[in-house]
Amino acid sequence: MPVIKYTEKELDLLARLMRAEALGEGSLGMLMVGNVAVNRAIANCLTFKNIRTIYDVVYQSPGGFSGPKSQLFFSASTANERKLAKRVLDGEYYYPATNALWFYAPSSGNSCVSYWYDQRLSGSYKNHCFYIPYPGICQEIH
Repeated sequence: MPVIKYTEKELDLLARLMRAEALGEGSLGMLMVGNVAVNRAIANCLTFKNIRTIYDVVYQSPGGFSGPKSQLFFSASTANERKLAKRVLDGEYYYPATNALWFYAPSSGNSCVSYWYDQRLSGSYKNHCFYIPYPGICQEIH
């Protein structure tokens, strides 16, 4: 059973977002980006109070993902990318993105900072750093 309701169009949107944000991180990195997207749709806190669908998550502005501006976002998703997106929509979580609402890739030669926009580092995978809200702030994802 899905963690949130979604349409086939939203499944495709999420797959394309995951590819645009993390193609270089491989399947696991893409799954973690998917975790962050799903968490944003579940969370009813901070800048995600009125974000309830995958469409809302993908096109949130301000404060959304940079992937929809990437050329990688505009081509059709592959069957494998849709399978990955379905896995996170169906509730698979991967540490350190389990409770993360944010991630970024530091510039070359730099490592993850302990805090990013006042959010705590939960860990990193390849070139992505994942950040979580403080306990009690976003109860839907803790």
